[in-house]
Amino acid sequence: QVQLVESGGGSVQSGGSLRLSCTLSGYTYSKGCMGWFRQAPGKEREKVALVDSEGTTTYADSVKGRFTLSKDSAKRTLYLQMGSLKPDETAMYYCAHSWWFFRQRCETSGPGDFGYWGQGTQVTVSS
Repeated sequence: QVQLVESGGGSVQSGGSLRLSCTLSGYTYSKGCMGWFRQAPGKEREKVALVDSEGTTTYADSVKGRFTLSKDSAKRTLYLQMGSLKPDETAMYYCAHSWWFFRQRCETSGPGDFGYWGQGTQVTVSS
């Protein structure tokens, strides 16, 4: 059973930075995809950044150049470094793992391709 635990959310002013962390437990030999999604009140969950087992990362256009996704395989931890944050990026941020555990590219994957989710961590950006 895959379990994901996020941390690092909080409140920051516009233009500020935060780093989110997500630790994987359970199926630790997975070669599936992992990533971050976010959901603001009244809006659909949207992809922020994904990474496959080869380290190929994919970003939403809105965060390119400002967010960096990285992983520490030894610690089984995924990080999302967020910079130049904007008020409209206030949302619950979720770490997720794909339904699959084998090596597969996930550049075009969406929320429906991810079956394992963390509890979410709130990010609030004030103007």
